[in-house]
Amino acid sequence: MNKNKLIAGVDEVGRGSWVGPVFSAAVILKKNINKKLFKDSKKISAKKRELLANYIKKNSIYSISKASIKEIDKLNILQATLLAMKRAINNLKHKPNIILIDGTHAPKNLSYQCKAIIRGDEKVPVISAASIIAKVARDRYITKLAKNYSPYSWNTNFGYGTIKHLNAINKFGVTIHHRKSFKPIHNILLGKK
Repeated sequence: MNKNKLIAGVDEVGRGSWVGPVFSAAVILKKNINKKLFKDSKKISAKKRELLANYIKKNSIYSISKASIKEIDKLNILQATLLAMKRAINNLKHKPNIILIDGTHAPKNLSYQCKAIIRGDEKVPVISAASIIAKVARDRYITKLAKNYSPYSWNTNFGYGTIKHLNAINKFGVTIHHRKSFKPIHNILLGKK
């Protein structure tokens, strides 16, 4: 591969969830990959995402990283997201020439040219690819976690703030996997409703 032409796409998943780490992926697509297949991971069925994630992994250079619940609660979700992105970028086996990032913020102190693109996961195939593999990785993680926490329905809500999830927290309490700094969880811990 010609290193001068390597473009990486970066996206995160799980930023709004009340549970678990935030995941990020960095992807450099190989030239032969069919970019027309990719779109925002949230607009693809879970089954199709799994197939696309495998296809992307076979036809790209990629890295998946995360920031822990402790890091989220210590730094705040934005800074933890940027940390997960930075880790994913730094873990790529090949160093890109330019990095395209979904959103409005890019990690600081990187020795790469970065460009943040609002709704990049809808507009730029390499960012869509990162979105897909990050979402599949996080969904697998949360689904595995959900097996020991069935009342919270994480296997269907993936830790997001659904009524069923909130009712389970009120009935069974806050778990070690909840993000304590998130307002709904913080308020429950303080006894506020």
